[in-house]
Amino acid sequence: MLDEKRTVKVSKRLAKVLRHDPGSIGLTLDEAGWVSVDSLLRALGLRREELDHVVANNNKKRFAYSEDGLSIRASQGHTVAVDLGLAAATPPAVLYHGTTGRSLPAIFTEGLRPMSRQDVHLSADIETAVRVGSRHGRPVVLEVDAAALAAAGHEFRLSANGVWLTDAVPAAYLTEAR
Repeated sequence: MLDEKRTVKVSKRLAKVLRHDPGSIGLTLDEAGWVSVDSLLRALGLRREELDHVVANNNKKRFAYSEDGLSIRASQGHTVAVDLGLAAATPPAVLYHGTTGRSLPAIFTEGLRPMSRQDVHLSADIETAVRVGSRHGRPVVLEVDAAALAAAGHEFRLSANGVWLTDAVPAAYLTEAR
């Protein structure tokens, strides 16, 4: 099918289009972030088999097909306005966030903010947080007191690929994981 290099290239292009800039290839996402698979294939010059391969083999499960398989969207991470329709969910007592040391002063002052995204992304395990933090340098893992945050009224949602989403995490709920 696709070699590893091509799979990564297509996956990155899909992430850009489906999360940040669908207009770059002449597409518009609906209010829930979906776009027609056929339109996407035409715009990117891909075959359905190639798209299926990338969706199935993306290690972060970033993309999801609709139940009928006719539409596709990114599971989370959008900078364009979409409503993924995710129900509120009770998080585990502790969640994690991967970052780098240079971000810590701002984080411990302002907390975790979504920045250009719609939500703060949290993981249920340290290993995932380490991978996320490693993308930008030497990783630092923050522990989020999700139970206390939820008890204080903050809403959490769980994306299709297991990423926990919330609007923000105040600094008082963060500690550096050991």
